[in-house]
Amino acid sequence: MDQGFRATVPESEVITQFGVAWAAIAAGAVAAAALTLVLVAFGAGLGLSAISPWSDSGVSASTFKVGTGIYLCVVAVMSSAVGGFLAARLRIKVVGMPSNEVFFRDTAHGFLAWAFATLISATALVSTTSYLANGAVAGLAGMSAQAGSAADPVQLYADKLFRHAAPGQAGTPQHNDAQVTAEVARLWKADFAANADLPSADRTYVAQMVAAHTGLSQADAQKRVDEIVAEAKSDADQARRAAAHLSFWVTAALLFGAFAASLAAAEGGVFRDGTWNGRILTPRVI
Repeated sequence: MDQGFRATVPESEVITQFGVAWAAIAAGAVAAAALTLVLVAFGAGLGLSAISPWSDSGVSASTFKVGTGIYLCVVAVMSSAVGGFLAARLRIKVVGMPSNEVFFRDTAHGFLAWAFATLISATALVSTTSYLANGAVAGLAGMSAQAGSAADPVQLYADKLFRHAAPGQAGTPQHNDAQVTAEVARLWKADFAANADLPSADRTYVAQMVAAHTGLSQADAQKRVDEIVAEAKSDADQARRAAAHLSFWVTAALLFGAFAASLAAAEGGVFRDGTWNGRILTPRVI
């Protein structure tokens, strides 16, 4: 131990165990993780109650996504602050250590509590956040979250391709069986998995199948195929953007949570080392 500590503090009052207080860190982490799940579940209820399938009521999808990101940041700050404060507040008071070193160790305990809480709640938080973020899309489409996750988008595109021609259009549609749509769906999946598009040869083949089974002319069938392919690309791009935005919001929430936990831990250490005079606390001066 530094000799300067011994010169100012009696030997009997110096604590030599300055290791990490894992029990305090675990307590703060469990509290932070539990509070996070409670607040996220509460936010899911608020969010799903704010959306509506009617165009003139409820919030829009873009507003809901931004609100979800902001709420995630608020949840991270609140829960991490509670966990960091508890981690430092429950840590044993160290006598004979400089205040700047005590400040560092308190913030370190808050940061570790945040990290531990993030690890133990990662799975539950990801699943709950996905439900919260995707609930608006399912709700606005008039579908439940379960139905939305179970639907196969490729099969939906195939069904759109093989809709019968409108009354009055030329051509006589043949019987539209499941084997035809299944074949096109398999071809669609393979091509989009490899190139995110239908090659020209496959487009021509699919257009021929559509023309033969819907009553459309070859030109109209080719136009329909091009439109559905463009729709699929647009949907994929929107999904990519939504995933990227959600990742940015989650990253921001984690960073805000780490800062809040460290700052709250420093405050918890000030209260831990303060002096109580009855019900009045005089905090330690940093």
